[in-house]
Amino acid sequence: MDEPAVLERPDRHYVGITAPVTMRTFGIVADRIPELFAHLAGHGSAPAAAPFFRYHRIDMERELIVEAGVPIAAAVPGAGDIAAGILPAGRYATVLHTGHPDELVAVTAHLLDWAKRDGLEFDSRPSPEGEVWGCRLETYLTDPRETPIDRWQTELAFRLAD
Repeated sequence: MDEPAVLERPDRHYVGITAPVTMRTFGIVADRIPELFAHLAGHGSAPAAAPFFRYHRIDMERELIVEAGVPIAAAVPGAGDIAAGILPAGRYATVLHTGHPDELVAVTAHLLDWAKRDGLEFDSRPSPEGEVWGCRLETYLTDPRETPIDRWQTELAFRLAD
């Protein structure tokens, strides 16, 4: 794992599909990423960067609201449950990890501890349904079809409070 850092990120157009899942049913949203690629192709567009998962609400014991998304260079309309959106600009605490995705729980804990030690506050708030995030991204930078699972590169990027 690389050392965490704070990076300024511009806003970015994307299309995504949001679904309530549990850790056990996470594949429901992950398996829909090809639909996003097909939607973009149908609008004469292509991904501008690697697909991501955006965690809107997290309750690890019960339900997560997760969005599978694909960044794009310019806006395209949504259709059905594919929504167009903009990832917000701002300062993000980030870390790059190379390894098995099962290690991401520990990597996330490391990033959260690092930010806390540096007095950084995240764009998040507690709610009765779980922790709500302004923008918490998990981006897989390597193609899982071409890279062994223990060598996947994943970037975590959590928006900091203004």
